[in-house]
Order: sequence, then structure tokens, then C-alpha cells
Amino acid sequence: MGRSRRTIPEELLLLALDPTTGTTAQPQSLDLGLAGAQLVELALAGRIAPDGDRIAVVMARPTGDPTLDSALELLRRRGSPVRAVHWIGGPRLGLRQTYLTHLERCGMVHAVAGQMCGVLPTTRYQATETAISREIRARLDNAIRTGVPPDPRTAALAALAHAVGLGKHLYPGNEGRSSRSRLRDLIRHDPMGGLVAHAVMDVQNGAAAQPRRPQAAGAGAVRQPTARAAEPAGAPGQARHGHGRMARVGAR
Repeated sequence: MGRSRRTIPEELLLLALDPTTGTTAQPQSLDLGLAGAQLVELALAGRIAPDGDRIAVVMARPTGDPTLDSALELLRRRGSPVRAVHWIGGPRLGLRQTYLTHLERCGMVHAVAGQMCGVLPTTRYQATETAISREIRARLDNAIRTGVPPDPRTAALAALAHAVGLGKHLYPGNEGRSSRSRLRDLIRHDPMGGLVAHAVMDVQNGAAAQPRRPQAAGAGAVRQPTARAAEPAGAPGQARHGHGRMARVGAR
């Protein structure tokens, strides 16, 4: 994969970064979204493919992206297709920080050291390439405004943004309600993005441990969004509408 193109995990993280405060919106669910975004990126690269509600490796050749290749290798070691909800709900320690560090190394964000309560060291991240963030946002806005089916990458990004609860960050208040609804509806334009987005929401709703009911003949298509999916719940222990701080706390 050429590095001239940003990956979906990178774009999702840039969408979540608050340009003023340097914090990330929905930090706990964002971790799940980044794990899901890796699956979508690997699928677009032809390395994995959906198998019902499971993910199967179809080509083990590395992509050239170290973080994606680490995920691909973990999937390969499973030896058999893994349920998307189990993969996304598994431990992903440091994944968000890994991508923040990567974006800093690429010059798209810069770290700002600070202190919490005047004592605990923290690090926040400010976007430096604001034109890139504006371009990502413009793609979503255009898809929402025009109703024209977006390209698979934009559709998957929209699905993940909805799944992790970024809708109220991107389109706040009552005036943003219709945009949030249309953001949710974009989920249907990319089967892999839809499968992963629903898996992210299932993990947040505690459905990862529940056995999957057998699918009817011809199943394998992604579930279409329902009214209940309009405002995804936050991750356990997280306020639904709050903006979390993206900080490394030295004493934690």
C-alpha cells in the first residue's frame, strides 16, 4: 500500500480530534472504531474478506503498513475465520496512542505537553495539517448533502464515525439532527464497513458474548441500520454525549 493515501484508521482519528482542545471525542468507543477501521482497510487492500459475520484472511502478504500488518498477522494466526464482534471487542492496548504517534511522525499532528490538576503530566495532540482534516470532513459533508452514494472508503468512514458516536461531535445540536441521521444511513453503501460498524455497536451494547443466531439461507449480507442504531450507546462506563480527554497520564 502506498503511503500517499491515508488509511481509514488515520482518517477516523483525525475526525475525532478536537482542533481547539487537542482531545479526542468518544475515546473509549474510538478504540473499538480504530480496530474496526483496520479490518475495513485490510479488506480494501484485498487481505481479508467477510464470511458471514466472520472475517477470513484471503491473502497474508504484508501491506507495508506496520500497524495493519500486525493486525493481519494476528488474524492469520487464528487459523480460521473470526467473528468481527469478537475481534473488535478484544484487547487493543495502545492502539489509539500508536496511531497518534504515527500521525505525529508523519507531521499531521504535534504533541503538546501539559499537566492535569497541575501535577499529572499529559499529552494532547493538535492537528498541523488542517487542510487534510477539512478534506476528510468535506467528503462526509458532501455525501450527506448530495445523497450521492459515496466511494467505499468514505462510506466505511461514515459508518465507523456513526458507530463510535462521532455524529454529535461532527453535527451537534438540534440543527445537526438530520445530518446525523443521514450519516447513519450511509452505512448501507459499503458491506464491509456496515458489518464492522454493527460489530462496533454490538460490542458497546454488550452483545459480543451473546451467541449469534443462525443466519437464513443466502445470509451474509450486512444488516441494514435500524432506528435503534440512530444514536449508538457509549462504551461501558462512558457518558454518551461527552468528549473524552486524550491524554497520557503518568501516574495512571
